[in-house]
Amino acid sequence: MAADVIAIDGPAASGKSTIAARIAGILGIPYINTGNMYRAVTFYALTRGVKPCRDRQTETVALLDRLILEYRRTDNGTYELFLNGEAAGAAIRTPEVTACVSQAAAMPEVRTWLLRQQRDYANLGRIVMEGRDIGTVVFPDAAYKFFLTASPEARARRRLGQAGETPADATIRSVAAEIAARDRLDSSRAAAPLRQAPDAVLIDSTELTIDQVVDIIIARVRHADH
Repeated sequence: MAADVIAIDGPAASGKSTIAARIAGILGIPYINTGNMYRAVTFYALTRGVKPCRDRQTETVALLDRLILEYRRTDNGTYELFLNGEAAGAAIRTPEVTACVSQAAAMPEVRTWLLRQQRDYANLGRIVMEGRDIGTVVFPDAAYKFFLTASPEARARRRLGQAGETPADATIRSVAAEIAARDRLDSSRAAAPLRQAPDAVLIDSTELTIDQVVDIIIARVRHADH
């Protein structure tokens, strides 16, 4: 039986997080952001003086034994990521973390360590899970699969609009270049590269609003349910 998962994959700044959170809210189900889990690993490494983007794989992997990551249900019913008992919050979304997260995510040991945890969330029942390999690796049997994308310029504008994630002097051109570089890293890594699952629905949101994308996904899920 297919996992009761709404899998949303796509490259950086394609709108996955905002859209996945909206869908979870509408359907009243948990939302798990796997990208934040990789960000949390990266953040923890940086706080320990280890920079994954400096090819510090051995040191980064060694830190996993000291790290506890978990999504907890909050009082308002949403799920929030906790790192060693503390809410991860905005600390994992700084430019420093963004600059190194793709390198950490490319480490096979990191991916294997997180994969076991990500699959355990299926025990929550129907969930929305977003990332870069949900429909291809984490839940290849997911009941619903979507792949979101947008033009580099549109994604750069969205990233610039996310407070704290880009340097103060960032421009659309510089952010688009950084996003393109991250796309290359994510798509070419040996372990679980970013790619569209053959049976995923492709949605290009360049000319679409968030509400329009949400409506498309909700309509498909509800149609399939009936």
